[in-house]
Amino acid sequence: MTGRYCSLPQQPAPAFAPGLAAERLSALIDGRAKWVNGTVLHYYFFDGETDASVIPVPGTGETRRVSWVGAEEQRAVVRDCFAEWQGLGIGLSFAEVDDRSEAELRIGFQLGDGSWSTVGRDALRLGQNERTVNFGWDLTASGEHTTALHEIGHALGMLHEHQSPFAGIHWDDEAVYAELAGPPNHWDRDTTFHNILRKLDRDEVNGSVWDPQSIMEYPFPSGLILEPEQFRAGVHPPGALSPLDKEFVLRWYPPACTGLPEELVPFRSAPLRLGPGEQADFRIEPTQTREYTVGVFGDGDAVAVVFEERDGEPRFVAGDDDGGTPHNATVKARLVKGRRYFVRVRLYSGWGSGETAVMCW
Repeated sequence: MTGRYCSLPQQPAPAFAPGLAAERLSALIDGRAKWVNGTVLHYYFFDGETDASVIPVPGTGETRRVSWVGAEEQRAVVRDCFAEWQGLGIGLSFAEVDDRSEAELRIGFQLGDGSWSTVGRDALRLGQNERTVNFGWDLTASGEHTTALHEIGHALGMLHEHQSPFAGIHWDDEAVYAELAGPPNHWDRDTTFHNILRKLDRDEVNGSVWDPQSIMEYPFPSGLILEPEQFRAGVHPPGALSPLDKEFVLRWYPPACTGLPEELVPFRSAPLRLGPGEQADFRIEPTQTREYTVGVFGDGDAVAVVFEERDGEPRFVAGDDDGGTPHNATVKARLVKGRRYFVRVRLYSGWGSGETAVMCW
């Protein structure tokens, strides 16, 4: 019997300007959902009486509220799974907050709504009273901590492994639709197609090979896969972070460097010298309180983000993503004398002949 599966919300495909070179477009697709390294992802558990969905009661014309609030033992599983990802030594870190306005990730536990997450930076598109992650069943049941590991993988920017074009899976489509239409998932055909049968763009996937052991892989029973032949009896991942999961996440989020980054001095250009997907970090220590502009220059697509150091932790101030556009990333922010700020610039790709650089003024 099929287990309960993560059901990713359907999002519109990213719209890029027509005529972009294939290499440039590939880099944009690959990196668009990833966070800049060094980000502290703050997560919040909904806990208010009004934190709920309003759903219709069939056949009555009435509605009822279904809470998003999770019990402490459910929250504890999620905390442990954040710690497990953090324990890999990645350059991102996680911090629980009790103010939803400070959280990039806002977590609900609405039973019956499935388990799902936004993918990476897509979380920033949602308002502070909306969930970016939901857990729809008991995480304390045997083996269900894997659900939390899986959803956090999505929050880091990872996608479903079985949808990789490198998997070479030939599905028995109608058998898949029939299996997922039944309990415990009760999916319609669109949901099944979006989460199982749809092939991802080769530039979206977590690596250049299929990893059937990945935490991002669903377990499948026999009778759904026709090819490869060795998986006709089903796919049975172990429910743990695989070696390739660890390799992928450490490639995008390598361990943070110790010590302070180079200072970005006003009106002095700093060359970036970055390859595709690489990142450069700088610090600004303002000598006066005023509005500053941080700008990237050159023929390249980049994300630029400014953080303020508060109590030893970088907190988001402002950012800009120029990916696929004719302009360069530019961030304007009021910086205060005596405080320390960090500038992080991640390059999608350099598509021109010149160098890229960053400057503040």
